Amino acid sequence: MASHRILIVEDQREVSRLLRSALETLEHKLTIAEIPSGEEAILDSSRNQIDLLVSDYRLPGMSGIELMRKVRGHHPQAKVILITGQTDPKVRKEVAEAGADAFFIKPVPMADFLDAVERHLGLVETMLPPEPIVQDDEEVRRSLPDLLAGLRQELEANAVLLLSDDGRVLARAGDLPDSRAEISLLSSLLSIFSASQKISQHLGQKATSNWHIFDSGKHDLVFAPVGKAYAMLVIGKKLADEKRLQQTIRMFMTCRDAIEKVFGESAVVPKSAKAAEKEAASPPPTETDEKSAKELEPLLKDSKKKLKPEEVDAFWDKAVHKHKAPAKPDMLSYEQAKKLGLAPKDEP
Repeated sequence: MASHRILIVEDQREVSRLLRSALETLEHKLTIAEIPSGEEAILDSSRNQIDLLVSDYRLPGMSGIELMRKVRGHHPQAKVILITGQTDPKVRKEVAEAGADAFFIKPVPMADFLDAVERHLGLVETMLPPEPIVQDDEEVRRSLPDLLAGLRQELEANAVLLLSDDGRVLARAGDLPDSRAEISLLSSLLSIFSASQKISQHLGQKATSNWHIFDSGKHDLVFAPVGKAYAMLVIGKKLADEKRLQQTIRMFMTCRDAIEKVFGESAVVPKSAKAAEKEAASPPPTETDEKSAKELEPLLKDSKKKLKPEEVDAFWDKAVHKHKAPAKPDMLSYEQAKKLGLAPKDEP
């Protein structure tokens, strides 16, 4: 396998050495060069191949973004990771808009840094799309279909669906082999989901964990929960084969963990219908309820005191008089009907 060349541009020698030492721990054939200034890096890029540029955001005489653009002038396909000691959100936004592939704030988390290096150089197989430097709500919404599409591609499945606990399809990749049976299939799966949640509660599971695997011979089905309110369905050929099942579950779990992370970090996770119904079942007290409560205060206040019958009668007479039913123009009261001779006569 051909060697990948990585250029580290950092004016702080100890940081540069730390990055190089971390990169040398990777079990890949890498050529690593260290340069302390942007000017020298530009000269190096004109003479040598650069597959990955790792640069400080602020360099003597120029910024890491300026250097990135000049290096890509010589090597358009070069990947770029920028690092900085600044925490200003404007810097992160500028880096994202400039087109860097990854961005880290010092002290650099080495595990994440090495993971980014391997992913962007294509040194490891991954079904997950690279995380964006800046994630707004719209980017989070788009990430769910991307994750499902990645899993579908890795498993060569017909379809991958993310469902809510009320049977809604929140995101999908691909189509079911028989789209006409989708409604009945999802309805059946929803029953399984509900039953499995109850069993998990009986078992005292903090995190719901159960698997439902159907080996049909033609199109296998794998169904499992994602958190407590969602579930994921994968349909494809030979997913449940003995040789492939372990790989299927492993990839499923990787995608599920990524989805749960999105749900945990995003403020735009759709509420399930059951959650919405629960909220609707407890409406806030109305103005009328508050007034009624205040009017009952005299009785409640004196609840321990024995009231005279006339005191109770006086309270209710006052309440009835105050809250008379509004008059309806198309309806006669009993007294009005009696005067008109329309009411039945009282029996002697």
